[in-house]
Amino acid sequence: MENTQSFIKNNRERFLNELVDLLKIPSVSADAAYKGEVRRTAEEIANFMKEAGAENIEICETAGHPIVYGEKIINASLPTILVYGHYDVQPADPIELWTSPAFEPVIKKTEIHPEGAIFARGACDDKGQMFMHLKAFEAMMKTNDLPCNVKFMIEGEEEIGSENLGIFCKANHTRLAADIILVSDTGMINNETPSITTGLRGLSYLEVEVTGPNRDLHSGLYGGCVANPINVLAKMIGSMHDENNHITIPGFYDKVQELTAAERMQMAKAPFNLENYKKALNLTDIQGEAGYSTIERGSIRPTLDVNGIWGGYTGEGAKTVIPSKAFAKISMRLVPNQVPSEITELFTNYFNSIAPVGVRVKVTPHHGGDAAVTPIDSIGYEAASKACETTFGKKAIPVRSGGSIPIVSMFEKELGLKTVLLGFGLDSDAIHSPNEHFGLFNFYKGIETIPYFYKYFTEMSQN
Repeated sequence: MENTQSFIKNNRERFLNELVDLLKIPSVSADAAYKGEVRRTAEEIANFMKEAGAENIEICETAGHPIVYGEKIINASLPTILVYGHYDVQPADPIELWTSPAFEPVIKKTEIHPEGAIFARGACDDKGQMFMHLKAFEAMMKTNDLPCNVKFMIEGEEEIGSENLGIFCKANHTRLAADIILVSDTGMINNETPSITTGLRGLSYLEVEVTGPNRDLHSGLYGGCVANPINVLAKMIGSMHDENNHITIPGFYDKVQELTAAERMQMAKAPFNLENYKKALNLTDIQGEAGYSTIERGSIRPTLDVNGIWGGYTGEGAKTVIPSKAFAKISMRLVPNQVPSEITELFTNYFNSIAPVGVRVKVTPHHGGDAAVTPIDSIGYEAASKACETTFGKKAIPVRSGGSIPIVSMFEKELGLKTVLLGFGLDSDAIHSPNEHFGLFNFYKGIETIPYFYKYFTEMSQN
């Protein structure tokens, strides 16, 4: 791998410039206004695959945004790694909170990234991390160091639930046949402590609607006489946690798998500084479910959070109305054994049961996915751990993430494949938020580490 590493070192500036150009394209999958830009991004990904040396490249149409496929089969007897990533990004809103335009990438030095970080929507999630794989592949191809077969499946709908990815997988079992799936859409503890994500929470995401009067009403004439949907919705949401921040939906915790004391002790070994955590978020204190640490609350415990709430008049100045409707978007992060469809049903039943007289309520499920846990005694994990040890000089720590990547469980169900989550982002990278960024150290370290995963996975698979 010496030639590969030399190639990477000599092409660092070009790799970064190419990523900057990719980040300029606003591939926002959630907004139909950007459909053309999403397509343009897919075409750019296909071009990068071709330039890197992939073959049989295709922009595969779906009912939504396309999936870009490419491969390099050097010997059918060798192992095959299927690389997954996504090129779509979250909306940039709220735009006014960005310190530089979301789709005009800039390099800035920060306390955490003294060597610089690239600020742009999608820098870390997931264009930057997906792009690491294309550049690592290019480096191995240009130096004749590719040790095994590789397939790429880069989608454009991850940020809206990957609705068409499962359909694509079902229809392409042979094309997607592999030994392992490699994904970089997660993070690590810090730049000095490599880690590999071994668990993900599941997700149930839905929207609720509360309707009162048949139109907006004058709050002076009708205030105190009819139910205000916003007031009602706020009370209903507030009742879903008790004084210990325990979720009050009946049956919500029935299938939650409790970790043993030994497992919780292992988790506690991960470096974590509560004061730094609060400082980074500008908080005076934290809160969460009683009886669990901050690390545990963010990884092995289920949650219920309001992601957005609206209704009535929110424009400039005053408009004294009692709104006809109020809305909220709610996500529930789930842990192993909790079934998203069952949790959605429990929520719906409870939400209807606590609705007071005078209003009508509606629950609309959006998307979800199962939690996933990957074994740490697998060849895939061991290869990733050894790759990190090679480039970081220390062993990686297995961690469970609080985030959700529903496609991981889908891959196992549809393709029969385990996934290795080898991410290089940091919690402080502000993904899904204004001022998202990705450290240059992390970008380059990912490109350097990925070829070693190929090397060690191939060697371990053949022993």
